[in-house]
Amino acid sequence: MNSPMHVLVVDDDESIREFVELALADEGYEVMTAVHGKAALDIIEEWQPDLILLDLRTPVMDGWEFSRVYKRLPGPHAPIIVITATSNPAFCAAEIDPYAVLAKPFDLDELLRLVNQCICRV
Repeated sequence: MNSPMHVLVVDDDESIREFVELALADEGYEVMTAVHGKAALDIIEEWQPDLILLDLRTPVMDGWEFSRVYKRLPGPHAPIIVITATSNPAFCAAEIDPYAVLAKPFDLDELLRLVNQCICRV
C-alpha cells in the first residue's frame, strides 16, 4: 500500500487551517499545519511535504520570506499552492513562482481539485 501524500498547510487563520486539514485528511492526505513560515520551516526539518499550501500574510515569517528560505534549503522542494486574500493574488504570488494561486475565500472543491492535480504531478 502506498503511503499517503504529505501536505503542509501554512496559514495564521486557525479556522482555515482546521478546515483544510480536515478536508485533506478526508481525502487520504497526511496533513501538518503551521501558523507561520518559521513554524513551517521547523516542521520541514523533520517531515518532508509533497505539497505546501501557503498563505502569504502570516506573522513572524510571511509567505514570501518562507519561500526564499525554503528554496535555499537542500532539495527536493515541494510545489507550493498560494492561498491568499490579497487583492491581486497572482501578482502578489509571482515572486514565489507557485504551482497555483487560490484566492480567499476559496471553494473547497477548487482547492481539492488543485491539490489532487498537483499531487498527481509529483
